Amino acid sequence: IDMGRVVHFEIAADDMKRAVEFYKEVFGWDIKKWDGPIEYWLTTTGDNDKPGINGGILPRDPNYPGVMNTIAVESVDKAVIVIEKNGGKIIAPKAPVPGVGWFAYFADTEGNVQGIMEDDPEAK
Repeated sequence: IDMGRVVHFEIAADDMKRAVEFYKEVFGWDIKKWDGPIEYWLTTTGDNDKPGINGGILPRDPNYPGVMNTIAVESVDKAVIVIEKNGGKIIAPKAPVPGVGWFAYFADTEGNVQGIMEDDPEAK
């Protein structure tokens, strides 16, 4: 598997409005509700010509308790095999993000939950 790069972060929130306002006010982030099938707020943290990543804010869930990173992979299917072979657990199986790609959540050997993402604009 090629070296995976952190490309996105997610922040879990109990109160979406409160969390969105906090990050807007404290850091000046541009946060807009995603026009997709789940409640998700896209978070732009700065200009794309400067180092850093953007992310999202989503409702807290027992499986996604805090801050999670998304790591780019060539293939979610292959990454799942490698994750499980090395002691990780799949928390949410491969699913499409329409027009973006394929996504899954996993827990590492220490219980930290992260995401993996495969680019595929044809994903439905």
